[in-house]
Amino acid sequence: MTIGIVGGGQLGRMMALAGYPLGLDFLFLDRSGDTPAAQVAPTLVGEFTDRKLLRELARRSEVITFDWENVSIESLRALGRSASIAPPLAALAMSQDRVAEKKLFGKLAIPTTRHAAVDSQASLVRALRDVGLPGVLKTRRLGYDGKGQAVVRSIEEAWLAFERLRGSPLIYEEFVPFDYEVSIIGARNRQGEIVVYPLNRNLHRDGILRLTRAPWGAPALQHRAATHLRRMLEHFRYEGVLNIEFFVCGGRLLANETAPRVHNSGHWTIEGAATSQFENHLRAILGLPLGATTARGHAAMINLIGRMPSREAFIGEDELHWHDYGKTEREGRKLGHLTLLERTAARCDARARSLLRRIDAASKR
Repeated sequence: MTIGIVGGGQLGRMMALAGYPLGLDFLFLDRSGDTPAAQVAPTLVGEFTDRKLLRELARRSEVITFDWENVSIESLRALGRSASIAPPLAALAMSQDRVAEKKLFGKLAIPTTRHAAVDSQASLVRALRDVGLPGVLKTRRLGYDGKGQAVVRSIEEAWLAFERLRGSPLIYEEFVPFDYEVSIIGARNRQGEIVVYPLNRNLHRDGILRLTRAPWGAPALQHRAATHLRRMLEHFRYEGVLNIEFFVCGGRLLANETAPRVHNSGHWTIEGAATSQFENHLRAILGLPLGATTARGHAAMINLIGRMPSREAFIGEDELHWHDYGKTEREGRKLGHLTLLERTAARCDARARSLLRRIDAASKR
């Protein structure tokens, strides 16, 4: 049985590695034949909008999924009912438009930030009046890892950001002085079975996820976040893994964004949970029973960005797991990650801080 995956990045690679023990095969579609996924599975090389290649992918696959959300909805829809695609395209379309995403949060009674669509000078004036300063001006589409956005603290900064980002539909959101960020990840299969992972606490640097710790021991937050996630999974009659990121503000959750796919903040589940997010995504889109999401102690996941440290300096340590995506080094690029496991949260946090200092020091050499 073959799974077709649109996008051949590290997320696709980790899906394939999770699927081989289940007896699955994989076929990727990517613009390049030199990708992390191409190192572990065959790849069709061409544009994501190439309908001939998409039809070939569909013909050779039991189901099509994707490893990032910025793929062409129109091209996937053109495959028609003959192709099985999961997660549902309605969820993918929602995630590609920040305004549509915010509207859905409101419809499902999921608290989120105040916001306004911006597509002209007049709408920017209204947004600044209604939402206030400070705020964040973002592109409605194609923004990730801090790209396509600007924090503005004055009217002058707002106009400068508008001039820089104009040409694309925009959204203006209130700036939230949050205490920290968390994310919740869960899966639903076609039979309606749902599983939810423990809450993650995330630390970003320069707009890129740097560190995730899980489980984040806040039972009230876990319950509320899981309730919101289940509501969205049921709304779409979802198949696959879904993530929602939240700001935590004085004990309140404010939804920031969602991702209809396996997520960076869930990498810890490979070694740190009974069933990884990658395996549960595959189970879900195939209609298989879902695996347990119980944490195996306490985990910390550290992204390796820009430059890979020496493997030999780390892999000899107890319960430290090394993942190299096979990418060439480049500033700001996610090259791999490592996950460490400990019996207590305090010990896990102390080791994670020590590892971050060592990795940062090595990257400056």
